[in-house]
Amino acid sequence: MSNISLQSITKTFRDITALSNVSFDVKDGEFFVLLGPTGAGKTTTLRIIAGLETQDDGTVSFDDEDVSGLPPADRDVAFIFQQYSLYPTMSVYDNLAFPLRSPLRKMPAPEIKQRVETAAEMLRISHLLERKTAKLSGGEMQRVAIGRAIVRTPRVYLMDEPLSNLDAKLREALRIELQHLQKTQRSTTLFVTHDQIEALTMADRIGILREGQIVQIGTPEDIYDRPASTFVAELVGTPRINLVEARREDGAISIKGSQVRMSIPNSGTLPPSFLVGVRPEDVQPSNKGEYSGQIVLTEPLGVETIVHIRSGDRRFLSLIPGMTNLKLGDEVKFNIALDRLHFFDGKNGNRIT
Repeated sequence: MSNISLQSITKTFRDITALSNVSFDVKDGEFFVLLGPTGAGKTTTLRIIAGLETQDDGTVSFDDEDVSGLPPADRDVAFIFQQYSLYPTMSVYDNLAFPLRSPLRKMPAPEIKQRVETAAEMLRISHLLERKTAKLSGGEMQRVAIGRAIVRTPRVYLMDEPLSNLDAKLREALRIELQHLQKTQRSTTLFVTHDQIEALTMADRIGILREGQIVQIGTPEDIYDRPASTFVAELVGTPRINLVEARREDGAISIKGSQVRMSIPNSGTLPPSFLVGVRPEDVQPSNKGEYSGQIVLTEPLGVETIVHIRSGDRRFLSLIPGMTNLKLGDEVKFNIALDRLHFFDGKNGNRIT
C-alpha cells in the first residue's frame, strides 16, 4: 500500500471553483474519511487522485512520487463508485475476475480463480458466483463492487459514498465489513461521504471539506470534541449541537433569551458577545439542576431519548440514556456540563480557544 499526498490542489469548472488550494496526506494503511455536504468537492478530489480529472494547479503524490502526469491505468488505484458499475450480463465471478484479466496484468487463470474465491469468501458472496449481477439485490451488488476492487490489491482504495444507496440496516452491516477488511488488510483507503455517522465510526482521521476548502483535519475525537468552527460543530453530531448567542456579564456567561447564567472560570478572556455550543449529551435533566425549563417535545429512540427543553425563548436539546417519564408540559430542572462548552466567534464562526 501507499501513502497519498495532495499539495495545493485547485480545480475549476468554467467559472466554478470546485477545489481551492486543498492539501492533506493519507498515511500508509490509514482509513481517511473526507466529509462534507453535497457540492463540497469530495468526488472531484477522488477523481483527481485517480487521474480521471486533471487539476489546474498542485500535485498528487504516492509514496513521495508525483503521479500527476500519469494516466489512470498507471496509478494502480481501485475506485468504488456510488453507482455499482457492474456488467449486468456477466456472472458475479466474471465481474470479480474482469480487472484481473486485463492485458496489463496477464494473470494466469489459477491465480485469478484463487483471488476471486478469496474475495468472495471475505464478502460472503461465494454462493452468488454463478449468478448474473442483474439478478442481485442492492446490497449484493455493492458487495460485488467492493470485491472487484479488493481482488486487485491496489496501492490505494478510493470509495465514493459506496453505502449511500443502501437501507439503514444494510448500510450498518457493510460499514462494519468495510472496517474489518481495511484493518485486516491494512489498506490505504480514502472514503468520501456526507454521512457524519459513517465518518465518526469508520475513520482513523477525518478531513472536513467545505466549498472546495479543507477546514479541519483530525481524529473523530478531535472533530467532535474540538470543532474548529460552527460549520464543523453543526456538521458532526446527532442530535445537532445547541448553538446559542451569549454575552459576558460580571464574570459569568448569560444565554440570550433565557434565564441560563453560567459561572465560568476565566470567562473574562472571552469577547463581550459570542456563540456557545453545547452538545445535547451535556444538557442533563436533574432534580438538583441549576437551571429550569419546560418540556416541549420528547423523541424516544429506545436506547436513548431526545428531550426538547424550553428556557425563556431558547430551546435546548438534551440527550438522555434509555426511555424517560418526562412528558410534554412538564417543568424540569437541568444542568449543563460547563467543562464541555464550545465557544465561537459570532461573526466568522471560528472557535475561540
